[in-house]
Amino acid sequence: MSARKSQKEATRQRVLDAARELFESDGYEATTVREIAKRALVSVGSVFTTFSSKGDILSQVMADRLDALYAELDRVVPHLRGSTPDRLRSIFAIHYAFETRRTRLFLAHIAAAYNWTLSPTSRPYGRTPRLKQVIRDCIAEGVTRGDVGPNINLDLVVDALLASYAWTYRLAAWEDADAETMSAVMDRHIGLLADGFRPAPA
Repeated sequence: MSARKSQKEATRQRVLDAARELFESDGYEATTVREIAKRALVSVGSVFTTFSSKGDILSQVMADRLDALYAELDRVVPHLRGSTPDRLRSIFAIHYAFETRRTRLFLAHIAAAYNWTLSPTSRPYGRTPRLKQVIRDCIAEGVTRGDVGPNINLDLVVDALLASYAWTYRLAAWEDADAETMSAVMDRHIGLLADGFRPAPA
């Protein structure tokens, strides 16, 4: 790697590290690119040389962080047993255990999903195709296994599950709930949704 590329990569990493800390401590909306640059000890221009917007910075912070989560899911999911609702409960429990290590950062990720000024290239919560695919694959396998109705609208169920997952984080924001508490609530949501996607009685 050339000295120029090496310096650019070092700047990029400082920006991401600074942004991660600020998004978690101050929230997405309250954090400015100027503050990120100041914390990273770089110029505002250097930030925009690497990232097109604050939303893109958050997207990259989360993408880098979520690599570890999806590596864990890739390892665990093939070995999950039980019904489709039970498998979904396990998948979301893994998510809660991971995200509550940096709850405020994940809350910033969710909050960014409602920022109408985000560029199309930003990937806040809801625009994360890997998460959707993990859930979709689990439900599709349930159709094959016979405990999910064959006429289910997969996209609708995935959306409902992801909405429940995000909404449960209000407990972390309002009540400082831990992973176990939120998982228990999500387990009940999955149970209710499962009543709608089980095969119809013969």
